[in-house]
Amino acid sequence: MPADIDLRHHGDTEVGPGLVDLAVNVRPGTPPAWLAALLRDSVAGLAAYPDAARARAVVARRHGRSPEEVLLTAGAAEAFVLLARVLTPRRPVVVHPQFTEPEAALRAAGHVPDRAILTGDFRLRAVSGGTTAREQGPVPDDADLVMLGNPTNPTSVLHPAAVIAALARPGRTLVVDEAFMDCVPGETESLASRTDVPGLVVIRSLTKTWGLAGLRVGYVLAEPSLIARLAEAQPLWSVSTPALVAAEACTSPRALAEADAWARDLAVERDRLAEAIRALGPHVVPGARASFLCVRVPGPPGGLAVRAALRDRGYAVRRGDTFPGLGPDWLRVAVRDASTNDAFTGALKTVLT
Repeated sequence: MPADIDLRHHGDTEVGPGLVDLAVNVRPGTPPAWLAALLRDSVAGLAAYPDAARARAVVARRHGRSPEEVLLTAGAAEAFVLLARVLTPRRPVVVHPQFTEPEAALRAAGHVPDRAILTGDFRLRAVSGGTTAREQGPVPDDADLVMLGNPTNPTSVLHPAAVIAALARPGRTLVVDEAFMDCVPGETESLASRTDVPGLVVIRSLTKTWGLAGLRVGYVLAEPSLIARLAEAQPLWSVSTPALVAAEACTSPRALAEADAWARDLAVERDRLAEAIRALGPHVVPGARASFLCVRVPGPPGGLAVRAALRDRGYAVRRGDTFPGLGPDWLRVAVRDASTNDAFTGALKTVLT
């Protein structure tokens, strides 16, 4: 693994006793009571080995797919590991800035991926010329594995589905991490239900919106032949019975309605927090669509110094210098409730002034 960036640094390592957690992107107040009750009840079935068939069918129905196109995983992280072990790309490319586990998994499996770095507003843009063009934006045309997030962690950018789909071509596997797509009302720009994009793999996580980071539950959507290969590489019973119960419950119509209502409330509070931070001087990546903001604080004092000062005042935020394509001036800030956000911006104002 390259020594320049710690790809295994994640938001949970920022959190400590007595700190208000603005570093981890899990929805506060979760899991909700109805989900917690289902998980408690599932303990009665722990003597039996887990059977994923029913949950797999429910997830497939949620996305208009067949069960053969679904693999339940122990969070999105396991999905990246399975892909890295099963695929044999000649030229893998990871589009950054984004969640670092896809690259970390590739490197751990012996691959050496290239980094396609988005700059400016961190948006992927279509390039005319189709497959005859040398590049699709920053992605080399000869890349046979491309991995990117949507909405992207840590920039909170939502790329148009059509622009992402245009990256597909024969002989290329296109992996889209949609762990934060349920932050978007209506899940516009999702590719999860698309079966007409060649080589498409969509990864979803249920840990963020439903507060299940400790349970580990997610899934992969892809063509049946690839799902079968991933399942063959997956350890037996890697998804527990409570996780399967959660997968079924969190893709039910009731859960989808609750998540969509939360996403609409989130959008209002996220925009308000972004404006409050901008008013203090830092740059906030525009058009945020996930449950966090990507903030640049140029030096002096700089992002790392501000992060340390905020910790002294009781707030944990995510450093940005462990994301390829960002640097020490960048921070990621989770969106919380209005009172927490107001208290945070008060602390930030004190630090900056």
